[in-house]
Amino acid sequence: MADHLSFTDWGLIPYNRSWERQTELFDAVIAAKLAGKPYQNEVIFCEHPHVYTLGRSGKENNMLLGEEQLKAINATLYHIDRGGDITYHGPGQLVCYPILNLEQFKLGLKEYIHLLEEAIIRVCASYGIQAGRLEKATGVWLDGDKPTARKICAMGVRSSHYVTMHGLALNVNTDLRYFSYINPCGFMDKGVTSLQKELGYELPMNEVKEKLKNQLLDLLGDRLI
Repeated sequence: MADHLSFTDWGLIPYNRSWERQTELFDAVIAAKLAGKPYQNEVIFCEHPHVYTLGRSGKENNMLLGEEQLKAINATLYHIDRGGDITYHGPGQLVCYPILNLEQFKLGLKEYIHLLEEAIIRVCASYGIQAGRLEKATGVWLDGDKPTARKICAMGVRSSHYVTMHGLALNVNTDLRYFSYINPCGFMDKGVTSLQKELGYELPMNEVKEKLKNQLLDLLGDRLI
């Protein structure tokens, strides 16, 4: 059993290395859980160099660039084992990978994703930004029900034995030009935004991390059994 929630910051880390480390932790939690041995519920924060990831249900044609064009913008593409379609990660974007045994938090997968969305909605609200959900579209949006709908946070999760990996990507000071090379999360008629774009100034990443940590602790802490 795990008795608390641990937070770790990997800083700027290549995507493939973070995927390997995540998978190791994920597999270790599952093995320990099944064997009745101790394990750690962990939330990881990081940033990545320019990279695109395509989920299990993703469509190849939502990546609008070929291999040579990807090289020209110093980006790579990975096919990965989360849900969802294609998304972008890069410097200035806060990526969060919770590796949790959901049974310990009395959460189903849909409830868990709803909780992650709520944490981001609260972080946005702390900056005076009204964010919310969009029906049939995971993640956090601004003006979700209007023609000006734009996504500020993408989400994609993998779960096995009620243990999670992957997670969310909040655009803080992200270079949004990189989203123009894909149909983000498969949407061709909606935009993307960042805290920086909405507020008009660059934010201290450590401040945003602390806000997200506090919201996750608030939403998850009382549930831990």
